[in-house]
Amino acid sequence: MQQQRLAFSTPATAPRWQRWLLFSPPARIAIFVAWLVGLMVAMQFVFFALGLGKDTPVLLRHLAQFVVRALVPLAAYLILVRLIERRPLAELAPRTLLPQGLRGMLVGLVLFSAVVAALWLAGSYHVEAIRADAPWLGALLVVGLGAGIGEEIMFRGVMFRIVEEGLGTWWALALSALLFGAVHIANPGATLWSSAEIAIEAGLLFGLLYHVTRSLPVCMGVHAAWNFAQGTIYGIPVSGSPAEGWLVSSRSGPDWLSGGVFGAEASVVALTLCTLCSLGLLVFALRRGSIVPPCWRRRNP
Repeated sequence: MQQQRLAFSTPATAPRWQRWLLFSPPARIAIFVAWLVGLMVAMQFVFFALGLGKDTPVLLRHLAQFVVRALVPLAAYLILVRLIERRPLAELAPRTLLPQGLRGMLVGLVLFSAVVAALWLAGSYHVEAIRADAPWLGALLVVGLGAGIGEEIMFRGVMFRIVEEGLGTWWALALSALLFGAVHIANPGATLWSSAEIAIEAGLLFGLLYHVTRSLPVCMGVHAAWNFAQGTIYGIPVSGSPAEGWLVSSRSGPDWLSGGVFGAEASVVALTLCTLCSLGLLVFALRRGSIVPPCWRRRNP
């Protein structure tokens, strides 16, 4: 059953050199990264040729950022799946893309709203005004959909999925979560504590969510809605980046409660709620028996 859960397995007839240079987990991750970097550089040349710069209208700049954050990783992933793995893109199937993505968005909205409700009950979150003209479209394209699509492709579609095929679920969870937390260390206001929280509350949660559902749209939806709700609805910094929300808000109290300048993601409230969700997903996976062992412990097909 566990091997049926894996999206890819090395073809039995593949010669030895292909097994190492094309189909091994390190090789496929390296191929994805190479295409990702190459396509990003190419897009920068395209933007330069089109004259996109500081004087470009804001909406066009946001669209350009969406292309780099979301569409470039998607293109690199399509190349990996279709040209190297040569399999259907089941985790992004068109017929399930929208409904699963919307379900994920609903979950992400409810989850972050629960974080804000807990902060409000604790006396930490305060609404000071309502801003009807908050710039929501750019936030939706860049911080919401851009980050949700691109980061889930990189960290769950590539990192978690491919490491799980080689080292098993436990190592995939640990490595993808640690890397996801580490890339947030350079964000404004970030600390080792905030990066550790991101690794635990988001890295583990999204990894387990992908393991249980095998659906990238669900993970993308949760991620995008979490970011959008945090910044544009509730007016809280998103991973340290300032936000202009419909609710003009402030947070008080110690940083361990409010999250400080990094935002509510560095709050013990977010850590607790997301960890509880992760534990629920883990219990479900254990009862279903879907934890994948390392490749050397699996029987050959």
